[in-house]
Amino acid sequence: MKTRRAVLLWVALFGVSLTVLSQDKATDETIKVDTALVSVPVIVSDRNGRYVPKLTAADFNIFQDGNKQNIEFFAATEEPLTIALLIDTSQSTRGVLGDIKDSAVSFIKLLAPADKAMIVSFNRDVEVLSSLTSDQEQLKKAVRSAEIPDGEFGTALRDAAYETVFRSFSGIKGRKAVILLTDGKDAGSRISIRELLYRLQESDTLVYPIMFKTDERRMIMRQILRRDDIFGGGFPGRRGGGSFPGGGRNGGGLPPRRDNGRQRERVERVERQNREASEFLQKIADTTAGRFYESDDGKLKKLFASIVEELRFQYRLGFYPPDETGEKRLHEIKVKVARADTVVRSRSSYRVETK
Repeated sequence: MKTRRAVLLWVALFGVSLTVLSQDKATDETIKVDTALVSVPVIVSDRNGRYVPKLTAADFNIFQDGNKQNIEFFAATEEPLTIALLIDTSQSTRGVLGDIKDSAVSFIKLLAPADKAMIVSFNRDVEVLSSLTSDQEQLKKAVRSAEIPDGEFGTALRDAAYETVFRSFSGIKGRKAVILLTDGKDAGSRISIRELLYRLQESDTLVYPIMFKTDERRMIMRQILRRDDIFGGGFPGRRGGGSFPGGGRNGGGLPPRRDNGRQRERVERVERQNREASEFLQKIADTTAGRFYESDDGKLKKLFASIVEELRFQYRLGFYPPDETGEKRLHEIKVKVARADTVVRSRSSYRVETK
């Protein structure tokens, strides 16, 4: 208890924001109960998505596994941001990479002078195009340099997220977020979905996936419709007119193209991949208390402004986990605010291992 009192006194005197201390292992990251607070970033908004200001520690209740905990640390001051912009440069984004890069530049323009950001591109490999800096011109230049490599296939999306959160952001305190600009389709990452989500449960970095839908489905459908229009869907009639539905133009109704079935299978496969990508990105956002969005050019600027505002004005709570023995396990966290018509977002769990 002496150690805890000394730490709390240090916080009271110097206003230092404490975050979870952890061990960085290849397959596990644990919170040591006797050395650190559990840090919980919290975003509180109204029903219209606007930040709710001027809350105090008395407005919050925090629960671990359903049991109320004492809030030992509280911060509500505006702090500089640490941002990573992850740009998908895989072959599947060829039709939308320009939009992705424009979006990244738009986000950079919203950063304050004290904020820092880094630019990471990923395809088969993960590459840091710019390390953390406050120089917006350097960041914009890095974004513009992002290119799709010729002849290389692969999308190390999960690896890029993992390396950014647990390596590039390692040891960095304060308000951290990853803006993930992608079509959501992973191909070739070493880390699995399950392992990534497991590790993200231990992080205080918020992840905001922005999903850009590619033109692949539209291209396939255009090919199908063009072939139906030319070749028709019915057998030829006596005078060249299709007696079955779908006769082609100029009276040339021909049997349906066999490869149209294969094209429609491709459409179904693409739609299934899009659903799976959307579900995966939503899980990342839910796990880290970020948000998942599908890109809409008309709303991106407003969306980015909202993200920056909620990151800049988030609340931070800290509590000491109760002493316990046994193996590491997942603990659920629930944060409640004693105000009506508010929406609360926070990390939902963490893992702990006692000595």
